[in-house]
Amino acid sequence: MAFGRLDRNASGGPISEINVTPLVDVMLVLVVIFLLTAPLLASSIRLDLPQAASAAPATVEAPVVVVIDKAGKAFLVDQPADDPALAARFAAAMRANAQTELQLRADAGVPYGRVVEVMGLAQKAGLTRIGFMAEPAPAAPAPATGG
Repeated sequence: MAFGRLDRNASGGPISEINVTPLVDVMLVLVVIFLLTAPLLASSIRLDLPQAASAAPATVEAPVVVVIDKAGKAFLVDQPADDPALAARFAAAMRANAQTELQLRADAGVPYGRVVEVMGLAQKAGLTRIGFMAEPAPAAPAPATGG
């Protein structure tokens, strides 16, 4: 090999090795895209749900999920909803299926009166199955055994 020259293959034909650099570039761009979009897939409404020790929740077909934040604002599918919109959604759910369940997620700091107002709208529309969402209570530490 002479100084300043690149090594050439003996046949002088094309090199049949894959060029990995564009593949790595594409993969790094995809990783960045996934890192940026992952937080957007989570619920955007921050709640401090109360904790309760209870059994595992039962699965329900197409429940109506209402979220009430600390300020008392209600949300349907992460979109703000006033009381008339909630009442209309509850009535539509009742017409679609009489066994529809309302799942209520309210922040621990929400006044009880606001929760009762939303429950009243649901009951007025005919929804009688109401579930309250809560965070599971932290597990108690195991007792230390002497020995």
